[in-house]
Amino acid sequence: MKSNGPTPGPLRAGVSHGAARVRRQRLARRLLAGALSLALLPVPPVFAQDATAPASSKFRGQPVTLNFVNADIEGVARAMSAILKQPFIVDPRVKGTITLYSEQPLAPRDAYLNFLAALRGLGFTVVEVGGLYKIVPEADAKLQTGTVSIGEVGRRGDQIITQVFRLSNENANNLVPVLRPLISPNNTINANPSSNSLVITDYADNLARIAKIIAAMDVPASGDIEVIPLQHAAAADLQPLVQRLADGGSATPAPVPGAVGNQASTVMVEQRSNSLIVRASTPARMASIRALVAKLDQPAAGAGGSGNIWVVYLKNADAAKLATVLRAAYQPGGSGQGGGQGAAAGGGGNSTYTPPAQTSTPQSPISSTGSSSSTGSTASAQSTTPVAQAASPSTGGFIQADPATNSLIITAPEPVYRQLRAVIDRLDTRRAQVYIESMIVEVDADKTGELGIQWQSIIGNSGDRNIIGLGTNFGTGTDNILGATQLALAGSTALATATLPSNGLNIGLATKFGTHYTLGLLAQALQSVAGTNILSTPNLVTLDNEEAKIVVGQNVPFVTGQYTTSTIGTSSPFQTIERQDVGTTLRIKPQIGANGTIRMIVYQESSSVAATAAVGTANAGPTTNKRSIESTVTVDDGQIIVLGGLIEDNYTDNHAKVPLLGDIPYLGALFRSDSRVRKKTNLMVFLRPIVMRDAADTSRVSLDRYDYIRGEQQNAQPPQNSVIGINGSPTLPPIRPESAKGPNDVPRPLGDMTPPSPMMVPSDPASAPPLSDPASAPR
Repeated sequence: MKSNGPTPGPLRAGVSHGAARVRRQRLARRLLAGALSLALLPVPPVFAQDATAPASSKFRGQPVTLNFVNADIEGVARAMSAILKQPFIVDPRVKGTITLYSEQPLAPRDAYLNFLAALRGLGFTVVEVGGLYKIVPEADAKLQTGTVSIGEVGRRGDQIITQVFRLSNENANNLVPVLRPLISPNNTINANPSSNSLVITDYADNLARIAKIIAAMDVPASGDIEVIPLQHAAAADLQPLVQRLADGGSATPAPVPGAVGNQASTVMVEQRSNSLIVRASTPARMASIRALVAKLDQPAAGAGGSGNIWVVYLKNADAAKLATVLRAAYQPGGSGQGGGQGAAAGGGGNSTYTPPAQTSTPQSPISSTGSSSSTGSTASAQSTTPVAQAASPSTGGFIQADPATNSLIITAPEPVYRQLRAVIDRLDTRRAQVYIESMIVEVDADKTGELGIQWQSIIGNSGDRNIIGLGTNFGTGTDNILGATQLALAGSTALATATLPSNGLNIGLATKFGTHYTLGLLAQALQSVAGTNILSTPNLVTLDNEEAKIVVGQNVPFVTGQYTTSTIGTSSPFQTIERQDVGTTLRIKPQIGANGTIRMIVYQESSSVAATAAVGTANAGPTTNKRSIESTVTVDDGQIIVLGGLIEDNYTDNHAKVPLLGDIPYLGALFRSDSRVRKKTNLMVFLRPIVMRDAADTSRVSLDRYDYIRGEQQNAQPPQNSVIGINGSPTLPPIRPESAKGPNDVPRPLGDMTPPSPMMVPSDPASAPPLSDPASAPR
């Protein structure tokens, strides 16, 4: 006989495998007949119950006495079906004999439990599927059982069921290796991590035992959680030391006697409030950790009760401006002490820290540097404070600026100082610079053509009382034939000084009338061509996000007003004059982006004094020509961008003629004067920014510009003259030897007018070559 566990008191099970099958069948029939003869009164019918209902409420009836010795399992199953009024289905793989007897009458429920125990000893079990009871091998029971329970186990005995345990505190995966040895080898246990549950298939009585084990292990972790704020030390620095000492000073946590599960203590950092979050397994361990933290959280040597004083010398940033930024960053409110509290909270220090009292008039932590006003000013006003006003140290808040040494004086606990120092180190970095090459190109072309004939004729004699004059006259003043004739009539001297058209070819025919000469014919032919090619290349360097300006030109006076003061017999004229810059102005504010692009706010102006004043403004002062561009653009490092330009083409056609006569073909030219003017203007503005991030880039660009201007000086040397004896103009001394120059160190400015110029613009813009590769520019 095989048994996996103890059998109830009145039950003894046995198995005989040596008898012949025929003998077993005969014996089974005799035992079945004897069992039926011992059956008492019939029991009421048993109705189907819920699958989770206990067996005690399902099998009711009169007690029976069992007496099966080496009986066939299938025959005993039919007998139990008659006793329990419940059909049993025997799996074909279930073969063998069973011994089942009792010395005293048993209730149907107890008889059923004895039957299950005997089957379990033989490696079989009973599963309930849809109200039917099937006797199957134990190894297949987990695949056919239909009884599934959640929570408490409602059945007892040797019936296989599936139970789902939902855990509240413990991890399901951690319990699988603990419970696996307690489950029958043919049954299963699985964990569901998503719902933190265990699914176990086993005998009902074993599941009841496992449920008690799970209930004992699924408990909350022991120990309290406490937050310990720090006054002086930094939580991030103190946490590793406290954690190591709390665990016994070793990498493996030391067990605590009496603690549930010997759980180690946990120490975590809360940087916002500069606190330690501690979880200990016992109150005693929590008290020891609290005492340890109190001993370690002490001020540094020489520190006052209100905090330490720290001096930070800046390398690149401006102390006055940086102090303003830090105060504004740690100023949540507008009160004088709010800045200190905000800094402590935001910087990871003690949130209750208050800056020490000031000996001077109290100010807001973001008051203007150099101001002694009790009300202070806003952060926006500080950014526009002149340098002269920021020359004296600021007096507001717990962050002071000393412009003389360009340093910051911080009064704060060490945790607050460390947070501030981290911000200062990130802001006090070398700012990149931008070298900006610009080129302003203006090309003008003027063409003028004039052709006209003027004539005069006098009919009569010199002694006649009346004479008749005929002719044509085009133009004004003495530039026409009539004006010249009037001067000729004044005498030969006046004729010699007569003002004729000064440009072009002039042909005149003078006739003598009496004692005077008159100009009888004047023919004029003129064609003029004028061109202008102006190239300006202003360059400048500025810091990132700082405005730079360059002005190249003249300071021209303009009359803005005039008056005369009169006294007795005298008058004193007086004029007011305002001087303005006339020339080329370039104002740029670059901003380097994180992706390497450069955003530029650009204002460019080209102005000049007009050669001739406009009509009616001769007495109002000079007239200026002005061309300006104001824009915001984005360009990649080293790339060329065109800001804008002007392409202007003007055409003027003037005709002066005698009506009707001037329209006669060919002969009409004697009675008209033609004038044509065409003017073209091309104006373009180009920019190329180059980022200089370190000293090497700055030195490379500076040396390149130095070598370029030195080369221009050498090319402009005058020829040798032994007679005069003064030869050679001053030149810049060389900074580096020629052997130290690399192949890429050839100075090539943006607007170099000698080939091969990267951006050379010829007189005719239509034939301009494409822009050269900006990679050849100095970087």
